[in-house]
Amino acid sequence: MASAAAWEGPTAAELKAAGAEAIPGGVRVKGWVIQSHKGPILNAASLQRFEDELQTTHLPEMVFGESFLSLEHNQTGIKLHFNALDALKAWKKEALPPVEVPAAAKWKFRSKPSDQVILDYDYTFTTPYCGSDAVVLNSGTTQAGLDGCSTLCWEDTDDRIDLVALSAKEPILFYDEVILYEDELADNGISFLTVRVRVMPTGWFLLLRFWLRVDGVLMRLRDTRLHCSFGNGDGAKPVVLRECCWREATCASLSAKGYPSDSAAYADPNLIAQKLPVVMQKTQKLKIPS
Repeated sequence: MASAAAWEGPTAAELKAAGAEAIPGGVRVKGWVIQSHKGPILNAASLQRFEDELQTTHLPEMVFGESFLSLEHNQTGIKLHFNALDALKAWKKEALPPVEVPAAAKWKFRSKPSDQVILDYDYTFTTPYCGSDAVVLNSGTTQAGLDGCSTLCWEDTDDRIDLVALSAKEPILFYDEVILYEDELADNGISFLTVRVRVMPTGWFLLLRFWLRVDGVLMRLRDTRLHCSFGNGDGAKPVVLRECCWREATCASLSAKGYPSDSAAYADPNLIAQKLPVVMQKTQKLKIPS
């Protein structure tokens, strides 16, 4: 996917040729309204609201609670939404056991300094989140799932996202990357959740990525890729595929295979992604409402 630094925005001619229109924070094209927003790190009041809703005081160091990426299809009412709150709800629901680390006893988290540090929760904030979806009704109200759960129907499919076709040279009508949350694990690694989208004249492509590196212990990558092919004509039903792929490995197992054991070699998850064994992989197609 193109980098934000490399993208200079479309020309007026490119937008017009694609039947697209620039809107605040995004683009309107082929019946889709695609928008992103980058907000600040949660302030005290917003942090309290998150803690109340999640029923926990354990949150990542940096939560961008107002940031989001939204994709809405006018004709069908489909709305796909990516945000930190729903991602953290999924983290709390999954409740993985904490990763054991040698330095755990010395770690100081966001609890009161006088408190004894007890790592009895998943401090990596690993989430199975693959996005929130909803149906926007004709009345303008939104029928959303509980805790970000799906209200749309995703069916297993043998179809695959054609990444080769996606690498073809096309004008980029809109691109953005939004950080939803990030934590440096008390300087013992990195944990972050980001979402990126690229909109072309033929469709859009999205990558939601959770990346975890616990230095000297574990690497974990959970990627969700979504691709929408616009089809021919504004009245055509969109085809939306979603691929979820979860990979992880211990640093010891990577070292045993001859890969570098120094965590600095894995600052970029793209460099290690294909070396991590697949834990789970599935592809689904969105069943479009009539």
